[in-house]
Amino acid sequence: MATDVKTTCPYCGVGCGVIASVADDGVVTVRGDPEHPANFGRLCSKGSALAETIDLDGRGLFPEIGGQRASWDAALDLVAQKFSKAIAEYGPDSVAFYVSGQLLTEDYYIANKLMKGFIGSANVDTNSRLCMSSSVTGHRRAFGSDTVPGAYEDLELADLVILTGSNLAWCHPVIYQRLGAAKAARPSMKIVVIDPRRTMTCDIADLHLAIRPDGDVALFMGLLAHLAASSAIDQNYIAAHTQGFAEAFATASALSLIDLMERTGLPSMQIREFFRLFETTKKVVTCYSQGVNQSSSGTDKVNAIINCHLATGRIGRPGMGPFSLTGQPNAMGGREVGGLANMLAAHMAIESAEDRDRVQRFWVSPTIASKPGLKAVDMFRAVADGRIKALWIMATNPAVSMPDADAVEAAIKACPFVVVSDILRETDTARHAHVLLPSLGWGEKDGTVTNSERRISRQRPFLPTPGEAKADWWQVAEVGRRMGFAGFDFHSPADIFAEHAALSAFENDGGRDFDIGAYVGIDRPAYDAIAPFQWPRSAGMKPGVTRFFADGGFYHSDRIARFIAVQAPATSRTNEQYSLTLNTGRIRDHWHTMTRTGKSARLSSHIAEPFAEMHPADAMELGIRDADLVELESPYGKAVVRTLVTERQARGNIFVPMHWNDQFAAKARIDALVAPVTDPFSGQPASKNVAIAVRPFKAAFYGFAISVDRPAVSQAEYWALAKAAGGWRIELAFMDAMEDWVGWCRTAFGIPEEIEPLGYADAQSGDLRLVFFEGERLIAALFLAREPVAVARNWAVDQLAAKHVDLRRRFAVVAGRPGADQPDPGATVCSCFSVGVNRIISAIRGGCHSVETVGRETKAGTNCGSCRAEIRGIINGCLAAAAE
Repeated sequence: MATDVKTTCPYCGVGCGVIASVADDGVVTVRGDPEHPANFGRLCSKGSALAETIDLDGRGLFPEIGGQRASWDAALDLVAQKFSKAIAEYGPDSVAFYVSGQLLTEDYYIANKLMKGFIGSANVDTNSRLCMSSSVTGHRRAFGSDTVPGAYEDLELADLVILTGSNLAWCHPVIYQRLGAAKAARPSMKIVVIDPRRTMTCDIADLHLAIRPDGDVALFMGLLAHLAASSAIDQNYIAAHTQGFAEAFATASALSLIDLMERTGLPSMQIREFFRLFETTKKVVTCYSQGVNQSSSGTDKVNAIINCHLATGRIGRPGMGPFSLTGQPNAMGGREVGGLANMLAAHMAIESAEDRDRVQRFWVSPTIASKPGLKAVDMFRAVADGRIKALWIMATNPAVSMPDADAVEAAIKACPFVVVSDILRETDTARHAHVLLPSLGWGEKDGTVTNSERRISRQRPFLPTPGEAKADWWQVAEVGRRMGFAGFDFHSPADIFAEHAALSAFENDGGRDFDIGAYVGIDRPAYDAIAPFQWPRSAGMKPGVTRFFADGGFYHSDRIARFIAVQAPATSRTNEQYSLTLNTGRIRDHWHTMTRTGKSARLSSHIAEPFAEMHPADAMELGIRDADLVELESPYGKAVVRTLVTERQARGNIFVPMHWNDQFAAKARIDALVAPVTDPFSGQPASKNVAIAVRPFKAAFYGFAISVDRPAVSQAEYWALAKAAGGWRIELAFMDAMEDWVGWCRTAFGIPEEIEPLGYADAQSGDLRLVFFEGERLIAALFLAREPVAVARNWAVDQLAAKHVDLRRRFAVVAGRPGADQPDPGATVCSCFSVGVNRIISAIRGGCHSVETVGRETKAGTNCGSCRAEIRGIINGCLAAAAE
């Protein structure tokens, strides 16, 4: 009999409810929680595979000092001693915490309390700086508070949904499913996608605006000027609840239609159509994500969008409003407790003497940070130049995810004292830790997270604590006590949440948006039983969907909103040497730096190696073919990845995902190429508009390999590893031939001398096949060619789990393709059910001519739905070919 535990997904900011079922034998399965108001039972591919990522492989199970096992007392005493010594000798600003949206709110709260209220510095920043700080700053400029006005159901109630800088289908798949279902039920709903790439999200779009990178400010300035001359303008709302409209309108109206066409790269017809849709549709929601935020003009982009909603009064009502979609599971929770270096807890302002005094009195703390601390990019610059003497990194991997990542890694490596709290022992960042502290992971953690619609949900433990791992809040509280500070005597996350709730209500007469005073004094049983709720929930307030600002009530001192007069920036950073534009982002089935999703063979089956999307015309000019390897270079770093030539990509633009790290690829930390350029207001890095050069990466030999054990392939100039069912799959490239390929295989795959290979070598073509069997089991295979090697990859991977009794099956492995009795599934399209492209094509040829009929035949697209657009593309391609 299984035990069910309701918890929350640890991936994106949608905040889906998950039911984890633990069987008597300890086997865990997951399914969506049908009662959770974020997802109503839906899960994406990543959420569906959560049970595949909870093994202890690679986990940190005990504290380490200098790479050697240590006790918790020794490790924590050393951390407290080193931080105290740095503070005593160099002052409180000589130490810093770099934390994460992967932390629970309770972890975040303790870290901020220790740094800002007891150490007395605001040098605590978060990787959320990299994904939504421009939204925070835009909200605060316009509203006087970091308030998301609406709720997810607004996307379903709207008549027009604008998705700008958001590949919703891949980055927030469950919201995409909700939106797609709403449009299917009400086809009159219009959807506009604003994105330089034609992403899978465009599958449900009525209009795709392939905007130039950073053209968003100009587009929404033009929209504001258009609205001001139309009947859509709400003069009453503007007069009663805002100021600054005249200045914002004057700046916006200075751009002519020619200016807009030049800055956005859009034809006049599309611009006019977009303006007409917004003007004539009252119920409009504008969703934005990293494509807006990750920009040197990110804050202005946010305010340009908000200006249009304020001008029309389309805010805070059902189906109306600007909507920031956060990237991480607890980016919002971190904002609530002051997780950014320029904020205080409970949405109070560090620049306000009144707020500082209030927080200090509540905490009964010896000091309070008096000025903003160092934001992420500046923090690591301070590490590099020696201003930061002691650094504590929690639940994040900045050596991969920060811009100018090589310089960031060098700074961490050179820092006098580095503490890393993580669930894994070996990450690109953890390898430089002086003290490594083992943390709890999803399924072990106990606390709360807040999603993009301000909904607080519980993450509950259902797994035993592995080894000596401890909660992050406990680690920080223990260090606080050992540094001699009172105020850290917490015994459970319920105690911390109760204090967090009390601070939110402390001297709050409605002047602050964040108020969860209904939970002041909550005890452990009530905390364990908390159902998902949306804030605000002040004392005595009944639960329900909440919205802000329909009738004003903003949080500037005069309670009115501000229009912000923004300026349209230059839209290109390219030059003669670096003539192409790099856009970094996420893919469907992986998460951040792959420390969790990289454990799942199913999630790696869709896209198994790093890649660069490139337009066919750009590829032709550079002499690059589809599936070639290419070297990408900026003034800051280099990467080598596989080419995907596709017309989805705009000319001059290159898209590369940010997930791969040094554990999974030879040289694919793409943020090493990103300049440390930031938005001047928010400090958020510009990761979507990077000038790069691209050239072919010519190798003497290309390879594909499979192995039951993780291989050691560092001798190859290019390699990319991916977990596979029964083992590993590896893409390879070599600049020179090995003298002894059999010997190389023995070293790389750990093959004993007594096992002889089966295979062949063709000296003329350069083709080589080496396959190693141990009894009936295939343990490794290497396929080499002078061009990217042609192998039925997914079929070959499946052979690791098969029995190989007769020679015919063994020779099929040598050939790298199945016999007639073993169909090749082809490249994976549906990760949820491991359905390959060949199986989908077979269903189409059998008469399945819609996504729904393909789903009934193969199950593809019937779970998370993220692959439905890809399936539709395959159907259209097959039917078009058949009609020729």
